[in-house]
Amino acid sequence: MIIPVYFAQKAFIVDDGKLLAVRRDSTDANQPYRWEVPGGRLEVGESLNEHLVREVLEETSLTIKPGQPFFVWQWKIKQATPSAPDTIVAVARLCSLQGGSLSDARRVADDHLDLMEWLPLDKLHTYDWIPNMLPVLDALKNQLKQ
Repeated sequence: MIIPVYFAQKAFIVDDGKLLAVRRDSTDANQPYRWEVPGGRLEVGESLNEHLVREVLEETSLTIKPGQPFFVWQWKIKQATPSAPDTIVAVARLCSLQGGSLSDARRVADDHLDLMEWLPLDKLHTYDWIPNMLPVLDALKNQLKQ
């Protein structure tokens, strides 16, 4: 039996001791006003690198160079339709900033984001993160120590 899932990637962009984060807006049905990092679901025909570059550009107007994966996890979502997947499998990748300025000019409405900020790495625990992001943040800390 094949289990249908969505595949997603999340970009962990660290620059000058800060992590780029985005906050879900009030219209988000699952996690309003909670923080995460840029990224999203793979679209048909995209390579993995193209996918992550597109997501970050759409959500933040920044260009990145995708790096190596450092964490894989999954979570459940509300199904959009009865036949849609209810599971997302995601890969976290440490990425490097290539250029651009933070802006929501390229954002699409169904991203459900309202803020984007560079958060100090030593203060990440003070923000209200989407719960499934917490183990990934721990993995990021370990990754950065190497």
